[in-house]
Amino acid sequence: MIKLSRLLEAIEPLESWNDADILINKLAYHSAKVTSGDLFVCIKGYKTDGHLYIDQAIENGAVAVIVEDYQKDIKLPQYRVADSRQALAALADLYYNHPSQDLKMIGITATNGKTTTAFMTNAILEANGLKTGLIGTVMVKYGDYSEPSILTTPESLDLHQHLYNMTKQGISHTVMEVSSSGLELSRVGSVDFDVVTLNNISREHIDLHGSFDDYYNKKASLIRNAKPSAWAILNLDDPMSAQLVEQTRANVLTYGVNNDSGHLSLTRLDLSTGRASFAVEIRKPFTVGDINYKETEFDVELSIPGYHSVYNSMAAIGIGLVCGIPIPNIVKGLRAFEGVERRFEFLYEDDFKVIDDHFANVGNINVTLETLNFMDYNKLNLVYAIRGGRGTITNMENAETIAKWAPKLGLREITASLSKSHVAQKDKVTRQELDVFLEVMDRAGIKVRLFDELPEAIYDSLERVEPGDVLMLAGCQGMDFGGQIALELLWRKRPQLDKEKLFEPLKDRVAGIDESIEATYYRR
Repeated sequence: MIKLSRLLEAIEPLESWNDADILINKLAYHSAKVTSGDLFVCIKGYKTDGHLYIDQAIENGAVAVIVEDYQKDIKLPQYRVADSRQALAALADLYYNHPSQDLKMIGITATNGKTTTAFMTNAILEANGLKTGLIGTVMVKYGDYSEPSILTTPESLDLHQHLYNMTKQGISHTVMEVSSSGLELSRVGSVDFDVVTLNNISREHIDLHGSFDDYYNKKASLIRNAKPSAWAILNLDDPMSAQLVEQTRANVLTYGVNNDSGHLSLTRLDLSTGRASFAVEIRKPFTVGDINYKETEFDVELSIPGYHSVYNSMAAIGIGLVCGIPIPNIVKGLRAFEGVERRFEFLYEDDFKVIDDHFANVGNINVTLETLNFMDYNKLNLVYAIRGGRGTITNMENAETIAKWAPKLGLREITASLSKSHVAQKDKVTRQELDVFLEVMDRAGIKVRLFDELPEAIYDSLERVEPGDVLMLAGCQGMDFGGQIALELLWRKRPQLDKEKLFEPLKDRVAGIDESIEATYYRR
């Protein structure tokens, strides 16, 4: 319990009505989760408005409300703020006693590679024996707690509760993916970041933010708003990241794969096996606390494939260095890291290959198809889950990128899915999103085998796959269950396979596991 007057110190309301210094049990922003004695914060979303649910919140026990718009019929204490999302973050931070200040907070943003960079960073920290928390697209994990993520960046109240729980479990370092929407909607409001990174920027979520400039500025705000004692890790190979070197108060550490003017550069890159080995040079001395990093060189071997993994590892190496992790433990952590589910993940490697990939945007698609272009196989069978809820621009650009690579990959037709039964309402494919995708494919002369349901699409491709082929399961939310469906269907077609071995890749999967799929998959 906490006094309302103490909580209000976090936000300084513009106006108040029926003011009363009462005890508050907890905070809530969802009316259905309100219990007796709660302070209800009305936040405005894209599809609904918390002000519409004040009556329900009161029925469930709310004793005071935070609003952006005055509610004349409300008799409870009522406090108006300019931005209730910012208010929720500040209130949550105070309610949980500023938990991020007791953690080494690492915020990672980028268009591509946030998840892998976060997991690489976590592997480096754990290789040094640290107790870590991980928050991102795949999961929220710390101590004995783990759950699949609903949002890349949790709502601010949920986030500060997680951070508070981490402090109680002895966590010292927290690695967070920070999405553009998380920044736009103040989900990371009042979080005290110690290390921030912006690895790359390409066009994504344009319909959400209105323009590329707005999208970039939201991403860049993580760097621009960093405190003077923080460290910003920036990629000199990406012009949009590089220009932030002069736009932050934080200490700056720069790196480049094709640029040797920064603190960290790369030499002797070998990708002949698909898995990179290279040397990292510290070219410019720098100091972190009591650690003086001098010019030196060390070797790195990655256990995961792809050129893009090199960039992600360079960002993770920079984070490790400014966190004071000894270089041998950085190298050890990267070598031990075996990848993130649905990031160019091999699910089946026998007479043909099944690869599962989070085919999110132009950048993701380019690096995925570039990696395929280096591989040996007979034919590419692409099953693509059209990206729902991201607007026509993203879907047009994704389609154009697939079309650009199609001649190089011998791709004359693709199987596409709307995944109607396997996505949340916010991720449903709209008619406009489907139309723009089909228009681009038609112009490129690529035949589209379109299915409403994901199991139907995967079944169709499995029927046509031949020895030596690659079956690529490509897509974001619409393909989350694709790996499980593909292996279920493959085992039905080939019951002689060792089922335990076949399903081994899914053993530790957090997202995209549906207990009902085995009973309801598509049958012919």
